[in-house]
Amino acid sequence: MTDSEWIPAALVAERVLDWFDRHGRKDLPWQQASTPYRVWISEVMLQQTQVSVVIPYFERFVARFPDLADLAAATTDEVLHLWSGLGYYARARNLHRAARVMMTDHGGCFPLDIDAVQALPGIGRSTAGAILSLALDQRHPILDGNCKRVLSRCYGVSGWPGGSVVSKRLWALAEQCTPAAHVAAYNQAMMDLGATLCTRSAPACGRCPLAVGCQAHNTGEPTRYPEAKPRKALPVRTTCMLALRNPAGAVLLECRPPVGIWGGLWGLPECPSGDQAAAWCVEHLGLQPLRVEMLPTRRHTFSHFHLDISLIVVELGEASCRISDLDGQIWYHPNRPSPVGLATPVSAILRTLAALQHKQGENR
Repeated sequence: MTDSEWIPAALVAERVLDWFDRHGRKDLPWQQASTPYRVWISEVMLQQTQVSVVIPYFERFVARFPDLADLAAATTDEVLHLWSGLGYYARARNLHRAARVMMTDHGGCFPLDIDAVQALPGIGRSTAGAILSLALDQRHPILDGNCKRVLSRCYGVSGWPGGSVVSKRLWALAEQCTPAAHVAAYNQAMMDLGATLCTRSAPACGRCPLAVGCQAHNTGEPTRYPEAKPRKALPVRTTCMLALRNPAGAVLLECRPPVGIWGGLWGLPECPSGDQAAAWCVEHLGLQPLRVEMLPTRRHTFSHFHLDISLIVVELGEASCRISDLDGQIWYHPNRPSPVGLATPVSAILRTLAALQHKQGENR
């Protein structure tokens, strides 16, 4: 085969490294003082999240938890609070768990062996390889979403990358193309290439260092690769949330179980239906509500289902002010936010309640 038909693995690394030297991103926060700890935090945050979104979260996170010991010593609430809004909260819980494992099992140091890193909570093969290659220049291939897209197009690999056969083929290509030296630069370059040129839609093939010999480019339809995951209609689930407000405007929040949807975050109490809101108050608080109002249903979409949230605002009387914060429950003042972890839809609901309260105050 000629170079116009395919690109030898060694030439992939040569072209990509040359492109990275001239055009690659070298000023990202986690590239400064690039330790395994900082790269680990960034790689976990970057899973299914864009760089522009991650940067402020990363900076706040490492400012509060500059090293493993600080992260391990933190409470789950502190960790989830700084993660609020990034989504996929299991990532934050696993970070916290892994930090504690490293403190107890690895002498407070980040392990430098690929198998030991991959054994930590929440770290898979690609993330482990990225940490050790980007921070220490160890030779490990990576296969994040950007790399999958670049390799799928370059070598014309059909099929959904999440399938076992396609995944095995892409890992083999990643291994072949990863050079023996300058691995940190190469892996960062592959991620940058996928993020900036070889994008999901409208790839900039005219500026890509791999365009000559790229199978997808040669077909004239580069966006055919990689194939999307077979789509299924997302099921719809429903829940009824209670916004219980005392006369001071505080809202009752409950800490959710450590596993499951929004595990470990603070959320609104739930009841079977809106017409049972008053009964819920009597049963759980020993109080009759003064007023019950149903707000419009809102939808939150997860990766695998839609959640339709019926929101019931329940106004409680003066007696509720005598209810102290209990284990697993707090009174949250929307206008004076507490440093607790909140899921995105709960934060949105609390902002709505604060706006309604402000409006009602103006109308009085």
